[in-house]
Amino acid sequence: MNYKLIAPSILAADFANLQRDIEMVNQSEADWFHIDIMDGVFVPNISFGMPVLQAISKHAKKTIDVHLMIVDPDRYIKTFAELGSNVLTVHYEACTHLHRTLQAIKTEGMKAGVALNPHTNISLLEDTINDIDLVCLMSVNPGFGGQSFIKNTYKKIKQLKELIVKKGASTLIEIDGGVTNKNAKQLVDSGADVLVAGSYVFKSDNQIGTIKSLKEIANS
Repeated sequence: MNYKLIAPSILAADFANLQRDIEMVNQSEADWFHIDIMDGVFVPNISFGMPVLQAISKHAKKTIDVHLMIVDPDRYIKTFAELGSNVLTVHYEACTHLHRTLQAIKTEGMKAGVALNPHTNISLLEDTINDIDLVCLMSVNPGFGGQSFIKNTYKKIKQLKELIVKKGASTLIEIDGGVTNKNAKQLVDSGADVLVAGSYVFKSDNQIGTIKSLKEIANS
């Protein structure tokens, strides 16, 4: 069995105590930092930009998984590499020339990810799946934390897994939105490799314990 990863979403952290929350993730059994960059155009919300990512990178001791929910992500690929991103995920819906964008991300030494909104069909990745290191399936509508999980996601995970196997790709499947201890097992059983958890981790009374139990469920 391949090892399942947990990626706490920093969007749900306490921004007034960001360093404290970064250190918590460092000390926990989490594998990645998941960082959402939103521009208020591609999604209705604005999260944070380069200076905050730079501050996070300075303290983070684990893989930095950056999810760009922005229009025209190509303009910033080099910048995000310089700011310490290890995985850079762009939205399929924001890329006119997806293949070129993926190549540009890899040229900068990062792993290339593609995110799909809940309404976007898996079959659209048929021609690029072998160039994609990670597909991030949005299990909520992107833009805000704390939303309820969309159940159709299970079906999409299975469809994506079938495509990956059919094409002989080594793409990881990441789930972003509404992940809790209630659906983690079903997500992994459907084929997920990386679980992003925001509110569920940061709003819990015992964050390190919550991450630990989520990881145990995902790898049980």
